[in-house]
Amino acid sequence: MLSREDTYLHKGKRKQLIDLLRKKGFTNEKVLSAMERVPRHLFLDSAFINQAYDDVAFPIGQGQTISHPATVACQTDLLQINKGDKILEIGTGSGYQTAVLIEMGAKVFSIERQLKLYEKTKVTLREIGYSAKLYYGDGYKGLPLFSPFDKIIVTAGAPYVPKDLMLQLKENGGIMVIPVGEGSEQTMKFITRGLGNDFESKDLGKFKFVPLLQNKV
Repeated sequence: MLSREDTYLHKGKRKQLIDLLRKKGFTNEKVLSAMERVPRHLFLDSAFINQAYDDVAFPIGQGQTISHPATVACQTDLLQINKGDKILEIGTGSGYQTAVLIEMGAKVFSIERQLKLYEKTKVTLREIGYSAKLYYGDGYKGLPLFSPFDKIIVTAGAPYVPKDLMLQLKENGGIMVIPVGEGSEQTMKFITRGLGNDFESKDLGKFKFVPLLQNKV
């Protein structure tokens, strides 16, 4: 088991990471402040502990990765989170993004497709002190019983935008951030829902994510 220590050294390295993100152009201080409070090293395998606060993605098992902090900052910023927002996260992964959303004051519902990762992350979040509604299931289907959601964030590359997820956004203001593409790169899409089936989509640059898996659950 990983040590759950969060030392002054760790906090100092987090501050350096946040300073780096500012230099890279991130200006949302609410997001940066939330990320500075999350002990990223506790979401990583001990083999990567010394690089935990580099702006780098790391493997977390089951063919999945923990995203670059810059990617986490970008997606979190795009969600335009307000305290109390109900957010659906597709791809719990290590739980790091989940924790950042909770630090932003969101109520998080999160789905993970990989059973071993789901079980591991459920323990990690609880031990660190973060409370989220975690589910093992097919992210393409979302969580219709708990919809509508104020915001939806997808943390893996999808070949298309799942219609089921679009319909679980709240009307007149719901936001989804999702990387779409089947190659080595995906296009980040910013989707907003108006009334009924009125949706708007904007493309916001290229990113690299692991594929969003489906079915077999």
